[in-house]
Amino acid sequence: MLRLVVNGQSREVTADPETPLLYVLRNDLGLTGTKFGCGLGQCGACTVLVDGQPVRSCMLPVQAVAGQAVTTIEGLGSPERPHPLQAALIEEQAVQCGYCTPGIVMAAKAILDRTPRPTEAQLKQALNEVLCRCGTHDRVVRAVLRAAATMGGR
Repeated sequence: MLRLVVNGQSREVTADPETPLLYVLRNDLGLTGTKFGCGLGQCGACTVLVDGQPVRSCMLPVQAVAGQAVTTIEGLGSPERPHPLQAALIEEQAVQCGYCTPGIVMAAKAILDRTPRPTEAQLKQALNEVLCRCGTHDRVVRAVLRAAATMGGR
């Protein structure tokens, strides 16, 4: 039995300790917002925050996060009360297929938590690790800068 803290709630799972965190989140905890992309830690679709740091959940054994705070896209906002990042992505029409969006949002949240007023270059560097084939990169950058302003960073 492993005890996890996911989205502020203590949870217990009976997964093999070597099971990737992604599978535990999706299959055991029903948190399907985090996506499986490549399974190799290269695309970023599975990005979650562990103690505020962006990590690839497809490559991280669940035992590695025991006792640490895990935040998924579900832990940020809801359709009724979206997080400023989620609201800004909608306002800028920065979401196409949406598959990479959870990873982008989590990577963006991590940089805004560290650097409330990032430059465009800093932001692009932070989001560079999450791959998107829809071609909305400029809109995503505008959305995150908008969110930073909304959150008091700009």
